[in-house]
Amino acid sequence: MPQPRRNPPNRFEEAHIDWEGEPPPADLCVHEEHAKSALCENKSPDVRFRWSVNPYRGCFHGCAYCYARPTHPYLGFGAGTDFERQIVVKVNIVERLRAALQKKSWRRELVAFSGNTDCYQPIEAHYELTRGCLRVCAEYETPVTIITKGKLVRRDLDVLQDLQRGAGCRVALSIPFADDEHARAIEPFASPPSKRFETLRILNAAGIDTAVAVAPIIPGLNDEQIPEILERAHAAGATSAFKILLRLPLEVGPIFEARLAEALPFRHAKIMNALSDTRSGRKSDSRFGSRMVGQGPRWALIEQLFAGQCARLGLEHLAGEAPEPSPGTETSKGPQLPLLF
Repeated sequence: MPQPRRNPPNRFEEAHIDWEGEPPPADLCVHEEHAKSALCENKSPDVRFRWSVNPYRGCFHGCAYCYARPTHPYLGFGAGTDFERQIVVKVNIVERLRAALQKKSWRRELVAFSGNTDCYQPIEAHYELTRGCLRVCAEYETPVTIITKGKLVRRDLDVLQDLQRGAGCRVALSIPFADDEHARAIEPFASPPSKRFETLRILNAAGIDTAVAVAPIIPGLNDEQIPEILERAHAAGATSAFKILLRLPLEVGPIFEARLAEALPFRHAKIMNALSDTRSGRKSDSRFGSRMVGQGPRWALIEQLFAGQCARLGLEHLAGEAPEPSPGTETSKGPQLPLLF
């Protein structure tokens, strides 16, 4: 079981928690655990990768729409502010990953960072577990794909370049909003979009293959921002893009609606109705094949807008792709989406 760390890292020391702006209203509580394994096997037909690595449970970014929130109650925590401030750290995950990749049975399959919570959330600045795991992947010639909202990924340019030259890697920046103000209302402690576009530019200049994820698309809130997001991502060097419709499983729905009503009280009802228009009258759809895409005329227009902008800009539209692994590796086949959001 996770054990609470009595004295979390001091944010004023050199090894610190790398958040943006003012400190959060609630204290951060860090719990350390020793994981039995590092690799999580994905059995969902909706995504292409089979393996993922998740150094942390819970996420400081506090995105109201985070689909991973329902995993926190399994640890005895809540899916709301507990998910954002009761962070579990897998302190031995680098050693566990090394043990897995050095097995003769390991076939150097694609590994995703992260399939659950953000591997570059602020506490990574202190623990450096993601960096350590990426080093192991480079050492064992294992291709990786990363999706993050954290500008902290810039710190690891040297490791990413090693991966790019060897097994291969792609970094996707999740940027669902074009402006910092919109983002702050819904994803309050993630790096602002301006920093994420800047991060794309820095990664591209370093020779890293980059993508932009407009994820999630929230009809009535950010669908009209798709052209600007893709335009700025392309200008920053992204070569591909993908999208995922908002998911509201289990506890996520009430949390998202409460945040939306607080931040945008006069638009709340309109946005929820727009979402229902893309879900056949429902707020969410848990079925495989339907969870991350929509239906109906409104979704068809979003699809058309996204595809048209990608074509105009020369962005590869990842409608069922994943970063290409190195020769000799295997991934599952089929009409899956590229990455979990």
